[in-house]
Amino acid sequence: MKILGVVAAVLLTVVPPAFAAPLQVDVNQGNIQPLPIAIPDFVSVTPASANPAAAAAIQNIAKVVRADLDRSGLFKALDPKSYIEQISNINVAPNFQNWRVINAQGLVTGQAAMQPDGRLRVDFRLWDVYGESQMLGLQFTTQPATWRRVAHMISDAIYQRITGEKGYFDTRIVFISESGSSLHRQKRLAIMDEDGANPSFLTNGYLVLTPRFNPSAQMIAYMSYTTGKPRVYLFDLETGRQEKLGDFPNMTFSPRFSPDGNLVAMTLEMGGNSDIYVMDLRTRQTKRLTYDPAVDTAPSFSPDGKHIVFESDRGGSQQIYIMNADGSNPHRISFGEGHHGTPVWSPRGDLIAFTNVTSAQFRIGVMHPDGSGERILSNGWQDEGPTWAPNGRVLMFTRTIQGGRGSQIWSIDVTGRNQRRVSTPGDASDPAWSPLIQ
Repeated sequence: MKILGVVAAVLLTVVPPAFAAPLQVDVNQGNIQPLPIAIPDFVSVTPASANPAAAAAIQNIAKVVRADLDRSGLFKALDPKSYIEQISNINVAPNFQNWRVINAQGLVTGQAAMQPDGRLRVDFRLWDVYGESQMLGLQFTTQPATWRRVAHMISDAIYQRITGEKGYFDTRIVFISESGSSLHRQKRLAIMDEDGANPSFLTNGYLVLTPRFNPSAQMIAYMSYTTGKPRVYLFDLETGRQEKLGDFPNMTFSPRFSPDGNLVAMTLEMGGNSDIYVMDLRTRQTKRLTYDPAVDTAPSFSPDGKHIVFESDRGGSQQIYIMNADGSNPHRISFGEGHHGTPVWSPRGDLIAFTNVTSAQFRIGVMHPDGSGERILSNGWQDEGPTWAPNGRVLMFTRTIQGGRGSQIWSIDVTGRNQRRVSTPGDASDPAWSPLIQ
């Protein structure tokens, strides 16, 4: 398969499978001990003197994989200083006893070399230390400049083989980068890798809010004040082209793509009333979905595209409602304590994440699409605006620090474990997670 210039192939097993219990992690458990895994630096077949840049990249691949898996909270990457055995040939089975001594349950070995055509070839194998068997072997060929993508793809493959769930490391985050004083706050559209690497600005000089990824991962919808009034814009990541979505006389905001990327649901303010509309990007035809004098906003499609979850104060307070994708059968699903808003449907379809406001405290929660099983996950002072990882197992959100000390992006597991701050260049808010990069 070929993914943006990265070609992957399967490596054959070099030892027969053992009959011990398979190495695995159950991601559905609320509290688990991270699985100890050893990831030595990859063997460089290319001499450093021949290609210093490639040699440096090869040396850093294992570091990125260690950081990815450790950050998930499901793995504990063991300190390389504790390793007894030095890997020199990944095609030879390791001495498993040397890895059991340091309590490693999983072992990743890898090597990389520059090819005559200038591309970088990276091979890796995943070993079950106690089962003494190879669990996975893959080979990637890519341009040296995209070595970080290969590292993230290796992390995704390991995560999926051990947990049974797809990984989420080979993704990007679009967000609002914030700078300046409270009186002259600048908010720019920015993008970075899932681990915070490679940050860059997409816009400059005007206020932007609520960025959202198209499922193709190559287009972003967002709200901008470029013309003085809030308008929804589309940004093409490949070309850098921006265009206004429609020529409506009043405000448009809170955009969200349909699962197939052909529709954008958004809120239009018309005659002092805010309702949800949907635009077909192919025909640019617009259809109104809600007809209520209340404020209806923050629409989010179900993964199958048949329903839309949204927030409304039509019942007297900010709560969450679901309707069919054509606007029929709107009904309330949130009945827990406080107000509920900013709903977003999980890519798995099993949960809806939201912001709960109770006693002036903002927290991130989840519930089933029928409103049952409501759980509050986060415990910050002001946490809001959740976004899902493409595997539906992790959320990112904005955390505002009490005392007006700026905002940050944090992540949390859907079980409520593993709260971590996400690395960003300065203050940041409004994260939106891309699908897996294709």
